[in-house]
Amino acid sequence: MMPKPVLARRAADLRGFRISPQDTNYFACIFDPLADGVSFTLVVEIFAPGGATPPNTHAEAEECFFVLAGTGIAEAAGQRMAIGPGDSFVLRPGTEHRVENTGAEKLYCLTLMTPNEGFAELIRNGQPVELTAADRAIIMGARP
Repeated sequence: MMPKPVLARRAADLRGFRISPQDTNYFACIFDPLADGVSFTLVVEIFAPGGATPPNTHAEAEECFFVLAGTGIAEAAGQRMAIGPGDSFVLRPGTEHRVENTGAEKLYCLTLMTPNEGFAELIRNGQPVELTAADRAIIMGARP
């Protein structure tokens, strides 16, 4: 069967997942290999105030972050960078990194990983999370 030539998704249809119950961030899945048969994973990563990813690396994948709303710190390869709306950065394979929400509101990042390198599986095998109306509003371009 041929894959669909065009994939489309609305913010109202996005599903949320938290990788593990103690995590302070969760993901709104936009496109990924499991649900859509694509080679990449595209999510909106949502960090609670004070929340952060654990330090992590990817053997083969590049990971790109684009900040939609909120403020934080990105740490990679021994460097710390303040991040806010409109900022973006790419992490090359093998680069240890961490993203932390340093603001009083949620931090929202459009996150792309290619190739997937098990990212979608990790997310979708996690705990389902209900996306809030505020989450969906930010995803649809509303200002916080």
